[in-house]
Order: sequence, then C-alpha cells, then structure tokens
Amino acid sequence: MLLRIAALALGVLELLRPRGIVDFWMNLATEGDDVSLRPWVYTAARIEGVFLVLWALRRSRSGDD
Repeated sequence: MLLRIAALALGVLELLRPRGIVDFWMNLATEGDDVSLRPWVYTAARIEGVFLVLWALRRSRSGDD
C-alpha cells in the first residue's frame, strides 16, 4: 500500500511539474553539473507519471495487497 501511495504521489508530481522533478533528479545524479536535457525528456516524464497514476489506481481498485 505504501508503494502505491508513493507511486501515486510521484505520478501526480510528474504530471503537474515534470521539469522540477526531472531537474531535481538530474542535479542529484550529476552532482550539480550543468546538464542540458532535450525537450522530449520532460514529455517522457509526463508519460511516466500517467503510467504511475494508472498503476496505483488500478492496484487500489483490484483489492490486491
């Protein structure tokens, strides 16, 4: 259940603020080096957010724990 809540929260954040989420993780991964990302990366983050939200909602409705 905790995994579903975390996936739902991350998915919603990726849907609403993909640039903030991606930039946070890229700064963490590259130790603050200035990295330029291609524009499609943010679209991919939104798509990932959709799948996370759908997965979390589907798992919660099926009743499997």
